[in-house]
Amino acid sequence: MRETIQKQRDDLLDRYRATGVLDVDAIWEVVRGEAASKANEEPILGSYFHATILNHTNFRSALSFRLASKLDNPMLPTMLIRDVIDEAMGDDANILESALTDMLATYDRDPACEDLSTPFLFLKGFHALQAHRIAHWLWHRDRHTLALFFQSQISVGLDVDIHPAARMGRGILVDHATGIVIGETAVVENDVSILHAVTLGGTGKETGDRHPKVRHGVLLGAGCKVIGNIEIGAGAKVGAGSVVLEDVPPHVTVAGVPAQVVGPTKDENPALGMDQTLR
Repeated sequence: MRETIQKQRDDLLDRYRATGVLDVDAIWEVVRGEAASKANEEPILGSYFHATILNHTNFRSALSFRLASKLDNPMLPTMLIRDVIDEAMGDDANILESALTDMLATYDRDPACEDLSTPFLFLKGFHALQAHRIAHWLWHRDRHTLALFFQSQISVGLDVDIHPAARMGRGILVDHATGIVIGETAVVENDVSILHAVTLGGTGKETGDRHPKVRHGVLLGAGCKVIGNIEIGAGAKVGAGSVVLEDVPPHVTVAGVPAQVVGPTKDENPALGMDQTLR
C-alpha cells in the first residue's frame, strides 16, 4: 500500500509541474490514504487521524477544522472560528487552491517532509500561511478587527507574524517558520521558499508602501532581514543571516551585512532547488 500511495503522490506532483492543474479530489484521496496508513502504524493516534482527516469528506472541510483548532481561543469558540474560515473558502476558491499548491511545494522541497499529509497535520509554517489567507480575506472585506485577531492568534500560537494586508502568492514553502515577520505592504510572489527567522520589514515609522517585494522563485535563507520598500528580483537567493537594504537584481546571490552580490545563482529558481550554499 505504501508503494502505491508513493506512486500516486509523485504522479500528482509531476502532473502539477507539467500542467499547473490541481486535481483536488485525487490529492485528497492520497492524503486520506496516508492518514489511514499512519493510523494503522500508530493506533494510539487513531482518533487524531480520524478527527483531522478521515472523518472529513473533502479537503475544504478538513482544512477548516484544522485551522480552527489552531486558532482556538477561550473568547471565541472553535466552531465560530470555523464558520468564518468556511465562509472565506466558499467565497474565494483561491484560498483552497493555494493551500493545495503550498502542500505540494512543501512535499517537493522539504527533504524532511515524506508525504502530503505531513504539512497538513504537523507543520506550523503551512498552518500559519493558510490561516493568514483567511485573515487576508477578512482584511479586504473591511473586517479589520477580526483579521487582526486572527493575526494575533497565529503569532501567539505559531510564532509567525504576517500582517493581514500582506500579499502572499501560492506554492510557498515556509520551512520551520519560527520567528518569521512579514509587514503590512510586503508582497511575496509565487514559488518562494522562506526559512525561519526571516523578516520582511519596514525601516521605521514611515507610512504607505514601505515593505519588500519578493518576486517569484526567490530563496530567503534562515535569519535574513530584508528591510524597506525594495525588490528582491525573480530567482534571487539571499544568504542566511544577511541584511538586505537595497534592491537585489534577478538571479543573483547576495550575502553579508549589509548584503552584497556574491555571484549568479546556480538555478533559475533557487526556491525550488533549496540549495542554500554560497558558490
